[in-house]
Amino acid sequence: MALSGPSALFLAWSLHDLEEIAAFPAMSQRLADATGIDAVRMDRSQGALAVGLMGVLVGTACVRGARTEGRSRLYRAAVAGLEAHVWTHLAQSVAARGYTAGVATAVPVMLPGARRARHELEGAGRPLTRADRIGGTAFMWAAAVACQVTAGVVARAVRRRQEPEATR
Repeated sequence: MALSGPSALFLAWSLHDLEEIAAFPAMSQRLADATGIDAVRMDRSQGALAVGLMGVLVGTACVRGARTEGRSRLYRAAVAGLEAHVWTHLAQSVAARGYTAGVATAVPVMLPGARRARHELEGAGRPLTRADRIGGTAFMWAAAVACQVTAGVVARAVRRRQEPEATR
């Protein structure tokens, strides 16, 4: 039994992002050390929260895609954006001259899931348009940044609440 496009997309995203959760802390440490920007440091719980927030968005998009038979603008944005996301992983690893979070599963896991979803849209006579690709890529990039910033704000607030009164 083949997975539907929305199911394949969400499963691929989930497996891909498990790798990202595992690799975020070390990668963010290297990035912070290389750039001197301490705000990019991310521990495992902060990375998991960012991925979880993005998971709510991707899951919602996939549910909407299934319910609307691929007509949902959110779903179409997710399909286009996550397919483009694969190439950002490869570009990051080239720029970093080595492994970056998510690159190991980008091509073998995320790309087939996104392509399965895209091919299903094409087979139903609703191929992604240029506007879907541009808008979806921009939307998913902005959503990823927003999820990471939100996770950072939450992590800092939690750390402040856990600090003893004397150190505040």
